[in-house]
Amino acid sequence: MTALRSLLFVALFYLWSVIIAVGAAPICLPAPRRWTMEMMRLWARGIIFLLSAVCGIRVEVRGREHMPTGAAVLAPKHQTMFDVFAQFALLPDACFVMKKELMWIPFFSWYAIKAKMIVVDRGGHSAALRKLVKDSQERFADARQVMIAPEGTRVAPGAPPDYKPGIAALYREIDVPVHPVATNAGVHWPKHGFLRKPGTIVFEYLEPIQPGLKRAEFMRTLQERIETASNALLPL
Repeated sequence: MTALRSLLFVALFYLWSVIIAVGAAPICLPAPRRWTMEMMRLWARGIIFLLSAVCGIRVEVRGREHMPTGAAVLAPKHQTMFDVFAQFALLPDACFVMKKELMWIPFFSWYAIKAKMIVVDRGGHSAALRKLVKDSQERFADARQVMIAPEGTRVAPGAPPDYKPGIAALYREIDVPVHPVATNAGVHWPKHGFLRKPGTIVFEYLEPIQPGLKRAEFMRTLQERIETASNALLPL
């Protein structure tokens, strides 16, 4: 039954995505950026509805008191692509840091440009970090929430953490809080495969880390908060 429901969800997910991407293009792409952000919010809410209706997966948000409403950096545990989709429905004006390879995808890349997402070349080293800081500061001027996965890629639930230096470089150069986000999304929407396992996906917004810490202390605090909270959400 789980396999059949998962297959149905995958079919409906792609159908819904195509309808939104193609149908909204003539309206959103020539319009102001906020139109594109509202379209992405509608798309994300549709995915959340399909997860509940088809797969028996509901989404729970914890730590709402720590959710930013203005300029901030969010450092989420990244286990599945749903981590990204959901934030469009949850945050006021999410901006994602994404790898440049994704810009080859039709429609996706057009909307990413219109929504002013931050595109980085992961092989660009110091130049990429400078661009990340510059672009983030521009987004903060619009009171946006910049999201960067500390590990740089999706990691299976419970796997050993491997935090990259990008988040530390951004923290050093900015003057806004960093909000860690824990999740168990990968348990129900795995990194690979089509199965969607019934249960509850939790996004837990944790106490923000204020500016001013030394690099090592910041990275230690960030990893400790994210990993402790994310592991606590995993099944026993």
